[in-house]
Amino acid sequence: MFQSIKNILKPLVPEEYRADIKIFFKRFRYFGHFFYCPVCKSNVSHLQPLGYDFPVNREKQIIGGGPRIAMCPVCGSSDRERLLYLFMEQKTNLFSKKTKLLHLAPERNLKRIFSKKKNIAYLTADLDPINVMEAMDITQIKYPDNTFDAIICNHVLEHIPDDQKAMQELFRVLKPGGWAILQVPISGNLKEIFEDFSVTSPEDREKVFGQNDHVRIYANDYTGRLISAGFTVDEFHWETDPAFGGEQENKFVLYKKEIVYFCGK
Repeated sequence: MFQSIKNILKPLVPEEYRADIKIFFKRFRYFGHFFYCPVCKSNVSHLQPLGYDFPVNREKQIIGGGPRIAMCPVCGSSDRERLLYLFMEQKTNLFSKKTKLLHLAPERNLKRIFSKKKNIAYLTADLDPINVMEAMDITQIKYPDNTFDAIICNHVLEHIPDDQKAMQELFRVLKPGGWAILQVPISGNLKEIFEDFSVTSPEDREKVFGQNDHVRIYANDYTGRLISAGFTVDEFHWETDPAFGGEQENKFVLYKKEIVYFCGK
């Protein structure tokens, strides 16, 4: 019955309002006081599972990957998405200053939020043009030098064979004084980035890298690779910041030890 009513009402609601309406009703369904999602502003009773349960994710202690209970049941945000939102809200002027923003492989919830902000000149892009504004190969960005005030590239570089070329391109199109958030999954016990380009099949990549479309596992020397591309890098550790739950209960359920790589030019 409910599904029939939903199918009748769906064509009557403009597409740009559908996500907000879904969130509104899910807030009641999953209401509770155990956790809080800052992305959809919801108090929820529980979280849902996400991540890939491959042995390499456990063996290499992949931060930002692997199975965990961390997805908001209301909006579907992940722990890393909540961390990015909180960081941008509290540590940048993205929501108050006129900003030309490039968002690569955009997260659904962040895209919904950014697209409504009048101060943000917003461009979404991905190699796959579905659900984004522009098809883009980040190793060959078709924009002039110094185009964007800010760039968000969250868990993209681990998919790119020539990630150093991609980093150089992101640096090139970033304006002087601009910033970029360049997140990747990081191994908690590797000292050096692991790459093996002889591994090409999806099945082997799952075993070796923890996901069928990953081409490397990043490690503690990731910052050095960003610096070699020209960026300055500020490593933000949320656990040391009280506003992020570092000195109180982690009600946002952020991923332990995840670092925000805040890059500048």
